[in-house]
Amino acid sequence: MACAVSTDLITGVAAQPLLGVALELHPQVALRPEPFGALAYHYGNRRLVFLKHVDVVAVARSLADYPSLAAALQAADIEPARWPSFVAAFESLRTAEVVRER
Repeated sequence: MACAVSTDLITGVAAQPLLGVALELHPQVALRPEPFGALAYHYGNRRLVFLKHVDVVAVARSLADYPSLAAALQAADIEPARWPSFVAAFESLRTAEVVRER
């Protein structure tokens, strides 16, 4: 019987280091809900970023409640097969300063 945190998830964290990072929305970012997901506006750098899926928005809003991106994805019931696309999205959001490390 598998435990709550399976070896596959642990292997995934090792293969994609961002999964183990504690992230949060940048305090200067506002999210505006849209039918496709949300618009993220950074008041500091005036950058506007599109979050193109409602699942990405849900995870982004909950990041501060969890010790890692992997924990936030797991809590949001995101299938592990989709995690690589979320890692890519959150890497991009981190580069755009929409999210940051805690």
